[in-house]
Amino acid sequence: MSIQLSSFTHSTGGTIDSLPPPSERHRGVCVCVYSAKEFMQLKPYAGMPKEVLLLYSSQARYRVPREILFWLMVACTVMLVGLTATVIALSPRCLSWWQTSAVYQVYPRSFRDSNGDGVGDLKGILEKLDHFHYLNIKSVWIGPLYRSPMRDFGYDVEDFRAIDPLFGTMEDFEVLLAEMHNKGLNLIMDFIPNHTSDRHPWFNLSRTRDPHYKDYYVWTDCNETTPRPNNWVSVFGNSSWTYDEVRGQCYLHQFLKEQPDLNLRSPRVRNEMIDIIRFWLGKGVDGFRIGAVKRILEAAHLRDEPQVDPNKSPEAVTSKWDLHQDYTTSQPGLHDLLRDWRAEMDIYSREPGRYRLMVTESYDYHEVDKSMMYYSTPLVKESDFPFNFYLVDLPQNSSGWWVKHLVNLWMANMPRGQWANWVVGNHDKPRIASSAGQTYICVINMMLLTLPGTPTTYYGEEIGMENIEVTESQDPAGKYNASASRDPQRSPMQWSGDMNAGFNNKSKVTWLPVHPDYARVNVEVQKTDEGSVLAQYRFLSILRQSELPLYRGWFCYVHVDGSVFAYLRELDGLDRAFLMVLNFGKDLVFTDLSSIRELPDQLKVLLSTNRANDGKVWQKSQIPTEAGEGLVIQYATHTRFNPSHPGECFISDKACYLKALDLLYTC
Repeated sequence: MSIQLSSFTHSTGGTIDSLPPPSERHRGVCVCVYSAKEFMQLKPYAGMPKEVLLLYSSQARYRVPREILFWLMVACTVMLVGLTATVIALSPRCLSWWQTSAVYQVYPRSFRDSNGDGVGDLKGILEKLDHFHYLNIKSVWIGPLYRSPMRDFGYDVEDFRAIDPLFGTMEDFEVLLAEMHNKGLNLIMDFIPNHTSDRHPWFNLSRTRDPHYKDYYVWTDCNETTPRPNNWVSVFGNSSWTYDEVRGQCYLHQFLKEQPDLNLRSPRVRNEMIDIIRFWLGKGVDGFRIGAVKRILEAAHLRDEPQVDPNKSPEAVTSKWDLHQDYTTSQPGLHDLLRDWRAEMDIYSREPGRYRLMVTESYDYHEVDKSMMYYSTPLVKESDFPFNFYLVDLPQNSSGWWVKHLVNLWMANMPRGQWANWVVGNHDKPRIASSAGQTYICVINMMLLTLPGTPTTYYGEEIGMENIEVTESQDPAGKYNASASRDPQRSPMQWSGDMNAGFNNKSKVTWLPVHPDYARVNVEVQKTDEGSVLAQYRFLSILRQSELPLYRGWFCYVHVDGSVFAYLRELDGLDRAFLMVLNFGKDLVFTDLSSIRELPDQLKVLLSTNRANDGKVWQKSQIPTEAGEGLVIQYATHTRFNPSHPGECFISDKACYLKALDLLYTC
């Protein structure tokens, strides 16, 4: 194929016929200029020169579409950036790992024994990690593992940087932690800053007045024959002071005499605590439960505390309940310490997806305002939440009014925007199935898993384990007062109907007796029963995480009477909500919710603690529940309860649902 080039000219002005010879052309660049008029005779073709391409691209029929596409892309990019920025700006904060599931408390001595010595250990916990997955648990709190003489079963620490051989080795701990992280589980450790064991090297150096360690503990002058500098009483009873012959002074111990209190007013002790926190965070632990926080500082003046009964003889003051604990708890400077520790944890929280949790333990009883002070503020971070122990008192009264009172005690006092939590039992308190009764264990679990905030489950509560009977207490509290023994709620976990309930299948030894009902109440049996305590716990745990109204929606009281406590969970913009009707009374009752216009006339039961009632439809004017029965009712609605009842509703972080885009936004 040939093309006739009739009038091409050289850049010097000559025609193509007058081009220099090849011998001269190679010295420079030859640029040909084409006549636009003559080029218009040609059609665009593959491989055309640049000059031809530019000629055609400048024509309106090519230029205009190109410019339209360019500006369209610019507009789309700007819109996309704007939409992304809007979504980010309006999106509520994502919930952290400790907010998305229950926290499961493992008492390590009693969870699983892997070597047959009768005491639970780290390898035993490792063997049972799948149990947490089965329950849809993401957060596991493990009790103290530190090297210890075990006078208080690990709460008397001899070395904060070592694992007690009873539980395994540091390598065992690291393997457990790595495997937990591989399975998407988070580990919360116990941190005990108030005291150490009297066998800790710090104490031995302090009692010899070593210059570096002499002020590590709380010492004061006293008389050897009557070693009681003041009337302070320990948690376990009798004087908080013990005379030390080596130092010739008395030291303070708010717990056992083998647990001397650290002097956290000393900068050196504070630095030691920071170093311990760094050590374990460096190992990769995901958070700390800080024990006995209200006792970590004492009044420096060491004055006598006021007696509850002023007429009582001072010699008869032997219990902490005999005194107003004004000088041994919640002292000025306490929250400064906690904020320092929180700041250190925040440094490690900068790692993406590795937020470090801080939980505080403080039994403040009727002084709920003191518990609320452990929450963070908008300006200063402290605890993510203090443990809420008020539901431990559920067994004191079997009525809906009492339950609402305990729930509202926390919700009404909790600072705005904070996250609630709920506890019904732990290693220090009787098992809820024993104190409240087996009739109520399922309805209590239902409430825990549907209230707003993070529930805490003590090992065995998911199957309804009860206290054991103990004839001879191993617990030091029980040695001071037999009725105060904590052994009954610490019995071995009941995994199966095998020997030792599956806790230890290598010997007949268990550190505490197994409950005699283990053949009936165990994980293996309940997994096969769809109506079991375990099956209902698992269903609710999965439901809580999968339904927006349950884990971040509004919480609203709708009804309370002598038996029933009822509330709903809803989310603005979402067309479904959940109603919980819980009977804590002793009889069958019918609840009338006809005055709640936001509820549909007919309500279908999604889950009942009485499985025979699953799927039944009740009129809202007559909802039947038996004693100890709880109902989870899912219903469709476009009418929200919270706008017209603001005094009955609570929410931590308000969000709305946009169905068109299937996303949450701040509203």
